[in-house]
Amino acid sequence: MTISTRMKRRTLFAAGLGLAAAPAIFRDKAEAAATAATGENRSMDGTPLPEIDQFKLGSYQFTVVRDGINISEKPHETFGTNQDPETVKALLSANFLPADKFLNGYTPALIDTGSDVILVDTGFGASGRARGAGQLAEGLKAAGYSAEDVTIVALTHLHGDHIGGLMEDGAAAFKNARYIVGQAEYDFWSDKAREGTPAEGGHKAVLANVVPLAEKTTFIKDGDSVAPGITAMLAAGHSPGHMVFHVESEGKRLVLTGDTANHYILSLLRPDWEVRFDMEKTQAAATRRKVFEMIATEKIAFLGYHMPFPAVGFVERQDGGYRFVPKTYQFDI
Repeated sequence: MTISTRMKRRTLFAAGLGLAAAPAIFRDKAEAAATAATGENRSMDGTPLPEIDQFKLGSYQFTVVRDGINISEKPHETFGTNQDPETVKALLSANFLPADKFLNGYTPALIDTGSDVILVDTGFGASGRARGAGQLAEGLKAAGYSAEDVTIVALTHLHGDHIGGLMEDGAAAFKNARYIVGQAEYDFWSDKAREGTPAEGGHKAVLANVVPLAEKTTFIKDGDSVAPGITAMLAAGHSPGHMVFHVESEGKRLVLTGDTANHYILSLLRPDWEVRFDMEKTQAAATRRKVFEMIATEKIAFLGYHMPFPAVGFVERQDGGYRFVPKTYQFDI
């Protein structure tokens, strides 16, 4: 399908909402205003709409989808596990956040380069729908795309909240796509040596969702190209072969950081604090500091899978770590 055809379909989709030819930013604002009284984002027929955000990076069009959210208890049991719990609670309170709960979001992103439609990570898929996640497919539809439009699926790593959307009813969800996976990541999770270990659940998920796609997969290493303007960089620690993707178009740059940092305060302001879900905690902390020091020094944007929606922003150095500065209108004018 050509880009012009996709654009025509997105225009028709908008027309069906009475918002033909409105830019995405205005369409989103109009829908938000129409539903402000209820506090829920719904289409005109009353159907709940998935949350999406669209912006341009050079000539590339980004679509960010909120696949779902999860509210958990006791943040100190996940973040800052090498710190006194009261220290973690105090940092949250000092930043106007609850000390006893935290919200975690899941944010796949689509990059339309004009020649490829590249999906980075896939959310939970069907396994998450019973608890309100697995909204990627509906989000793409709301943006005027379909699963058939996706030509490349690139995975930062192979944890369940990133690979769950690869398969649907036992078949590939993105039937026209080829796949990009880190070689070290795939080798670790597909290895039968994971059986009988704490990684067995992840191993089974990879066998079900990733291994069936191996014949259509390109296995990459640090520095390899995903597509023109998109380069993979090894950022291990959270998982053995975790990747981040550096995107550049017309001199504009953004890094998709995956799970390098999983909380905008507890992981960024305190990058050296240990995180329960990081497999190699010392390496993950060193990687976190390396990646975000680069982002801060070069003043480039990043998209973090678990950052506050729409998960895009910048960082500046503060208090020995990094302060998250969410995007506003930088990409819209």
